[in-house]
Amino acid sequence: MSCKISKSALINGLILAAVIILLLALPAWAGDPTGTATGSAADIPAAQAGTPTLEELATAAGKLKIGLNFVWTLLAGFLVFFMQAGFALVETGFTRAKNAAHTMAMNLMVFLVGAVGFFVLGFGLMFGGLGAVANLGGTPPLTHELTAGGWGLLGLKGFFLSGDAYDVGVFALFLFQMVFMDTAVTIPTGAMAERVKFSAIVLGSFFIAMFLYPIFGNWVWGGGWLAQLGAKLGLGHGAVDFAGSGVVHSIGGAAGLAGALILGPRLGKYRNGKPAAIPGHDIPMAVLGTIILFFGWFGFNPGSTLSGSDLRIAVVAVNTMMAGAVGGLTSMLYTWWRQGKPDPSMMCNGVLAGLVAITAPSAFVNGPVACLIGAVAGILVVWSVYFFDHILKIDDPVGAISVHLVNGLWGLLAVGLFADGTYGAGWNGVGADSYLGVAGQGVTGLFYGDPGQLVAQLINMAVALAWGFGASYVFYKVLDKIIGIRVTPEAEEQGLDIPEMGALAYPDFMLTFGDTYSTEAVSTGQPAYDKRRREVAVHN
Repeated sequence: MSCKISKSALINGLILAAVIILLLALPAWAGDPTGTATGSAADIPAAQAGTPTLEELATAAGKLKIGLNFVWTLLAGFLVFFMQAGFALVETGFTRAKNAAHTMAMNLMVFLVGAVGFFVLGFGLMFGGLGAVANLGGTPPLTHELTAGGWGLLGLKGFFLSGDAYDVGVFALFLFQMVFMDTAVTIPTGAMAERVKFSAIVLGSFFIAMFLYPIFGNWVWGGGWLAQLGAKLGLGHGAVDFAGSGVVHSIGGAAGLAGALILGPRLGKYRNGKPAAIPGHDIPMAVLGTIILFFGWFGFNPGSTLSGSDLRIAVVAVNTMMAGAVGGLTSMLYTWWRQGKPDPSMMCNGVLAGLVAITAPSAFVNGPVACLIGAVAGILVVWSVYFFDHILKIDDPVGAISVHLVNGLWGLLAVGLFADGTYGAGWNGVGADSYLGVAGQGVTGLFYGDPGQLVAQLINMAVALAWGFGASYVFYKVLDKIIGIRVTPEAEEQGLDIPEMGALAYPDFMLTFGDTYSTEAVSTGQPAYDKRRREVAVHN
């Protein structure tokens, strides 16, 4: 039995429904749909509710400003944390399927290890003597710096965030700086991928989070000796690194360089002394990771103001966007011209190189200069990948050394050349009482009249390279003697997922390989082939 509804009945029903809705909407609104009546003097804490005094109004305004800065800083920190997903996708996509679970797991693990290490020791060494951060309400507990002749060396407060470091400003600073540290800890996993032991990355992450990164970070961001080059020696504003081209990226890249050098190249990478391409298994994954990293960089750079009321964040954000875009575009066009095809992997690395390079100067340069910095980075990363791959024969599966170390140093140099003096008065105690003020000269590079700033940046670059590479080389060399940081040839040939992790990233697929290696060739990293290496994924 069917039930048919006439057209007239349907129309009448719709009209009735519309009338009912209209009747419900007719009564006067009891709420405040425009927001004009929401918020009043009654919302300001006062001894006499609804009639705050001038002092109480000023207190409320101050808390509102600091609260806005807290929200801005924490949200930016959350964005930087999400970059961990981007790094995981980029590195895993650029490596082979048989190592996917291992590479992904490393990128998760370094955050877990880094957070603990930085909480226990790293944060105190880096910021224990920082002093007051006005944007975060003062951070008064961070007052103890180890010095030598007045030059800062190490912070000595804030360990475990205990004692008087149980402070809202200190906690906000810790979260933001911890996710920055995690970026540095992540970088070596890409340079050392596909042949490093998981345990070696665990121990290496503790080393970076607790010693390597925070000690150098103290020298630049914690009021240490590199930051003092301006106030004590008249070299511009001292070492200036707005968001970490040097502190984060160069240090992480230098650690990756040391680790990759000690590990040696992957099996099959060099044939008769010439590098062979070992393609990644999932380029779309790497492209997606690059987009996520680009998105996260809007927290990385603008968030480094630690202030939602510092209107310079607009300049920083646009400079970041344009340098990353131009870096990727330049790499694409350059490889298209040289190779006849636009290489998507190099396009990704060009984007990341541009972002790394603009990280230090993003607050101190104008838009066209930001594009120039990105363009140089886009070409520089291509040259650098070739140099490490063909000349130095250092195997870096994802280009991490070229992206982070090389372009991190370029970013530091760019500050010394192109900073235009419109921002940064008071930076590192030079020029004004507050770098947010208008009094005094901002950070100024060589092309705008201050050669001293370039000298400070060159010193910063040299120290970043010497400390980052030197300390990491010693650490990984000693660790290699103790536990051996490279997996066995059999494990490398099989793929690290099962030998190291006990789980396959892609259990529904079977990976087959067509090479055999002599023991001697494996020990030197030079394969002796029975036939050309093949990697074929066959569905079960």
